[in-house]
Amino acid sequence: MISQEQFNIEIEGIIANAIREDVGDGDHSSLACIPASAQGKAKLLVKDKGIIAGVEFAKQVFAYVDANMKVETLIADGSKVKYGDIVFYVEGASQSILRAERLVLNAMQRMSAIATKTRQFVDLLEGTGTKILDTRKTTPGIRALEKWAVKIGGGENHRFALYDMIMLKDNHIDFAGGVSKAISLTKQYLKDTNRDLKIIVEARNLEEIKEILDCGGVYRILIDNFNYEDTRKAVKLIGDQCLTESSGGINEHTLRKYAECGVDFISSGALTHSVYNMDLSLKAV
Repeated sequence: MISQEQFNIEIEGIIANAIREDVGDGDHSSLACIPASAQGKAKLLVKDKGIIAGVEFAKQVFAYVDANMKVETLIADGSKVKYGDIVFYVEGASQSILRAERLVLNAMQRMSAIATKTRQFVDLLEGTGTKILDTRKTTPGIRALEKWAVKIGGGENHRFALYDMIMLKDNHIDFAGGVSKAISLTKQYLKDTNRDLKIIVEARNLEEIKEILDCGGVYRILIDNFNYEDTRKAVKLIGDQCLTESSGGINEHTLRKYAECGVDFISSGALTHSVYNMDLSLKAV
């Protein structure tokens, strides 16, 4: 993953762009009927159940819109919530609350859905030693929020983007002319460009795993679309030579069975691309 500093820059960019998109040259609905001097208070109301996520992000949004707004947090990120719970109160200029409202809700509803699904997967893996990873299958423009939500739900982040880790997948291998050539060229590229990036290589069968191990210098092998029996064989073959990761259509019904094969990680795009937003409202008090 990227550094915390770079992650913060991503979050700041998301807020600035979202406010630009939503507010434009002004929230004319509020400007038309609410005096600039009017003060108000609102509550973040839960109308669903699951894991709440995005509270700290909401605070950053409110501060960006109006530094004078104050937030009283009642329920922290990562906590279980149920219908009727109040997550926080926000006080300040009524116009400012309304400018921030939609971004806060849109983000928190999606982040909470992702955190909830992630927590379900984490609970299913309890006792196995296997960790759940996200992927790059995220919503364009808000990847940082979605990966933040995975962490809040108890999962682990995979690479952030194309630039912070080397991941040689099937197309890279085929375009490069084979596993060994792809790995060899990658090592030379890292040397030539003086980059220190971890290398993950996808394997489509046991023979490719043997070839990857013969090359050496790989951080993790992605055991992609293997059945349970072949996954166990792959894990035994790899041993402690590098880390292991299973992927490929793994869901809540098959997750634990793959974990019991002994892999270190399981990656799932479903954490971020197949969720239903948690129902939340921001209501005036």
